[in-house]
Amino acid sequence: MSRRKKIGGQVSHERWLVSYADFITLLFAVFVVMYAASQTDHRKIGKISIAIQVAFQELGLFQASTTRMPLNEAEPMPFADAQMVENIDRSISFGTIAPDMAAEPSMSSAQNHRVLHDKLMKALAPEMSKKQIELHETPEGLVLSLHEMGFYAPGSDVLIETSRPTLDKLVPILAPTGYSIRVEGHTDNVPIHNGRFSSNWELSVARSAGLVRVFIERYKFQPALLAAAGYGEFHPVQPNSTPEGRSTNRRVDLVILAPSQSVGAQQELRLKESMGKTAQPPLPKVVTDVGR
Repeated sequence: MSRRKKIGGQVSHERWLVSYADFITLLFAVFVVMYAASQTDHRKIGKISIAIQVAFQELGLFQASTTRMPLNEAEPMPFADAQMVENIDRSISFGTIAPDMAAEPSMSSAQNHRVLHDKLMKALAPEMSKKQIELHETPEGLVLSLHEMGFYAPGSDVLIETSRPTLDKLVPILAPTGYSIRVEGHTDNVPIHNGRFSSNWELSVARSAGLVRVFIERYKFQPALLAAAGYGEFHPVQPNSTPEGRSTNRRVDLVILAPSQSVGAQQELRLKESMGKTAQPPLPKVVTDVGR
């Protein structure tokens, strides 16, 4: 009995090793977690940042940017350097998209429009000298007028074949900008009645809608950036009392909207208005595009 008590009464001086081992294990786990956190998958982060940007832009929460940047999923941009892009899925199959149309980030919207104006003037100088095209500025944006003589047969909404080279020069300039474009059909005041159209309204609408279809199907424009409208004879730019005036009024206008008038900006404005409304039910709103 005395021997058993002696053994049981001994005090172990190595119990601290258990606590020390637990501490080392926890410390090792901390460093493993820190190492794992530092090994960020930049490829996945890049994809996530692009997806978030596209989602916000489609909702109209941020104004569209006119900058272009490569979106290579194999080498995605760092998350900190991510910037808003609008035309991620756009692929212009035409072939000669002007790379220098990518707007510089430091340029203002007015400067971007001025650059676009100068490029259009230079590229379409031959057509402008023949009075087939006119370009002028309005508060809404740039207006490029395609006169009937260079693009349509009288009373027809089908583009003539000789107009294709002009469109082939025009599209590579407009496509990379990402601006919204409203295509407006206009006529003179001479009544029309043929086998296809019974009024100038129908002719103006058919021409604008047909040109939108050409932009989408032939040149791969984003449909969300295009709108078609027909104004008939009711928005002339010259008096219809002379043959020259009537010829000028028979046109299709490409209204290249300023950023403040673009689809994204209008969606953002509507979103802000809806968020600022009280619980009072909104009144019904009727939107029409038959008059300005």
